[in-house]
Amino acid sequence: MLTDKKPVSSLRAAYGETLVELGKENPNIVVLDADLACSTQTVKFQKAFPERFFNMGVAEQDAVGTAAGLAYSGKTAFFSTFAVFASGRAWDQVRCSVAHPRYNVKIVATHGGVTVGEDGASHQALEDISLMRSLPNMTVIVPADSIETRAAIRHAALTPGPFYIRLTRPNLPEVFDAKEYKFTGSASVLLEGQDITIATFGETVIEALKCSEILEQKGISAEVISVPVIKPLDDDAILNSVSKTGAILTVENHSIIGGLGSAVCELLSEKMPVPVKRIGVRDEFGQSGKYDELMKKYGLTANVFVNDALGLLERKNNKK
Repeated sequence: MLTDKKPVSSLRAAYGETLVELGKENPNIVVLDADLACSTQTVKFQKAFPERFFNMGVAEQDAVGTAAGLAYSGKTAFFSTFAVFASGRAWDQVRCSVAHPRYNVKIVATHGGVTVGEDGASHQALEDISLMRSLPNMTVIVPADSIETRAAIRHAALTPGPFYIRLTRPNLPEVFDAKEYKFTGSASVLLEGQDITIATFGETVIEALKCSEILEQKGISAEVISVPVIKPLDDDAILNSVSKTGAILTVENHSIIGGLGSAVCELLSEKMPVPVKRIGVRDEFGQSGKYDELMKKYGLTANVFVNDALGLLERKNNKK
């Protein structure tokens, strides 16, 4: 089974450890945090390089402006806080001070989506990808595991311009092989199939693989695509897959408005109209609850959205 016995690790810890590695390699890397260094794991960089770490307090707008100033001065600035604060509270500063001038600021936000759990609706960012994806010059990335996280952070550090990278609160199973994985900015086909495409990122990659196993037991061949970069979207990967399968299910721990599902619909409506089903939070706020219970409630587990896949296949077949 593709999903059996996978080791579980922290994306936030991987981020902090990678920051320390990058700090040793590049003296121009600086890190800012909004009084959440232990939660975001930038505390690792703080301990290693206290003179290059700035705790900006609960002042996210100021932190983004300071990061922009440091980037203007030739630094590569990483700024971290929770996703709901990075994308919402500081959006105007990100827009005007980072995205518009294309400054070298890397916003690495943790605690995205309903998997924040008990912190509830006020802390569950379900709009952050939509907000950041709408900004010109912004690259938006959501890694699926700690291995992809390390590679994505390195890619951002070496690539000029603004980045928004969203990490999870819970630990996740490792999907990729650390020895083989390379971050290219492209989507990757994790499992080839003929009947339906499932495109996803982050926490729901493992759920998409589980869904493919359930569908296989029903004689259905699902192609699973991991899409870590939501912007710029890998158009070719999506188009190549749906040209073969004729239908696509998008799954994301985010609102269905403005995220991966929207990006895929925008692409396909212009270039290759096929039946689409978007799985995600449906135009509502989250709520307090345990991680696994919320994933199930919002239809983000394989056992739930497999029924959506079957319904999509029925639509596809009726269209013929």
